[in-house]
Amino acid sequence: MEKTKVAIIGSGNIGTDLMIKILRTSEVLEISVFVGIDPESDGLARATRMGVKTTHAGIKGLIAMPEWKDIKIVFDATSAKAHHYNNEIVQQYPDKRIIDLTPAAIGPYLVPPVNFADNIDLKNVNMVTCGGQATIPMVAAVAKVAKVHYGEIVASISSKSAGPGTRANIDEFTETTSQAIEKVGGAERGKAIIILNPAEPPMVMRDTVFTLSEQGDREAIRKSIHEMVKEVQKYVPGYSLHQEVQFDDIPEDKAVFIEGLGMRHGLKTTVLLQVIGAGHYLPEYAGNLDIMTSAALATGEKLCKIAAAKI
Repeated sequence: MEKTKVAIIGSGNIGTDLMIKILRTSEVLEISVFVGIDPESDGLARATRMGVKTTHAGIKGLIAMPEWKDIKIVFDATSAKAHHYNNEIVQQYPDKRIIDLTPAAIGPYLVPPVNFADNIDLKNVNMVTCGGQATIPMVAAVAKVAKVHYGEIVASISSKSAGPGTRANIDEFTETTSQAIEKVGGAERGKAIIILNPAEPPMVMRDTVFTLSEQGDREAIRKSIHEMVKEVQKYVPGYSLHQEVQFDDIPEDKAVFIEGLGMRHGLKTTVLLQVIGAGHYLPEYAGNLDIMTSAALATGEKLCKIAAAKI
């Protein structure tokens, strides 16, 4: 199978990690150009050392290169604001697709094990956020068994793994993840919280997922969660349950208020996760970045395999 040529825009931590993942692990993708805007960035220097063509002139520099005509997928690992500009340009080329690793959410939210099949023909898909990729599969797993009224996630990441892009997009993180909990996870209402943990030595990514659902078969919910964990582990081996799934009854006489829904009672499910990074470019504690790049890579590879099967 001939490899599909791709470009990565954004020479920061996420873009560089994705580049190395493609170079080391992908049997279907070939990194053609690595794009940045800072000629002194470590990412561009590393790409050059690894034999990858680069430009520090951003998206305009990319489309001016002869390699542009053969590129089929553009991974955008810049920022929410920059993605709006980059997307406008890429959309002018009918043969290009863009996979968005920012919280811009121009295209629909995509979490590979949950709703990949719904988005295979779209030109722009959004990878939500690191917290979204880690936790939305768990909300969706509960929703397969019982109607979920409310889903809340708390993503705790090492402060050292939160670069300028992450810090600049915290508002977009909470808004995008909250919306995706509803649109992809299946909850009536969603809420997302991110914590930058300053602990030394740095802690690995930890995520807590709370759902309040209608009463359902607890063993069926537990089984659904474990099956979903295995699906995520296919492309993020360091993804795991930190503890066994926990259940609590919320009786009708102790119903809780959910904004926009009113009083609700039912079954509270708690899922505790951890994500250990693969260590391709970043330390293992940077699981928040690893799950984003792994999800984007899995999406790109699936899209290419489907396209090849249609030929």
